[in-house]
Amino acid sequence: MAGTNAPGSRQPSSCNRRSDGLFTGPHYGSIVSSTMYLVEVDRTGPIPLHDQVAADIRRAIAEGEAVPGDRLPLAKDIAAVLGVNKNTVLRAMHILRDEGLVEFRRGRGITVIGTPKQSAMLVKVKELVDFAQHHGYQTDEVIEMIRGHSSPIPRTQGGAA
Repeated sequence: MAGTNAPGSRQPSSCNRRSDGLFTGPHYGSIVSSTMYLVEVDRTGPIPLHDQVAADIRRAIAEGEAVPGDRLPLAKDIAAVLGVNKNTVLRAMHILRDEGLVEFRRGRGITVIGTPKQSAMLVKVKELVDFAQHHGYQTDEVIEMIRGHSSPIPRTQGGAA
């Protein structure tokens, strides 16, 4: 039933579930899929909470659950669902803004502007950088490795043969 929570549900009471499985928030017409509300943060792991929250939103964009033009729920609503501080969510949103996946607009909330393709690429880049750092490489060393092993991508010119 829309607007109600089943026992043990992590859906905030301020959200309604639509027939297509998405939740709509009361603020700014925000939309987010139900899987985002099933995320658990690992408070004991080495990954900071804000990075976990950013990774989940990045995943939602990569999988097409949140598409360009969708407005995300308020930070306080996401924080309540995940059981973290609102500032943790805001820090995650700033990371995503810096990556070009979301934008902040006064009076319009936080809107997805990145594409699933862009988000998926950022996920893989982050995995590579984390893997490299775990093995003692610095980011600039990884960049040089990529430059050394990549070939230029041919550009096509409009209509020219």
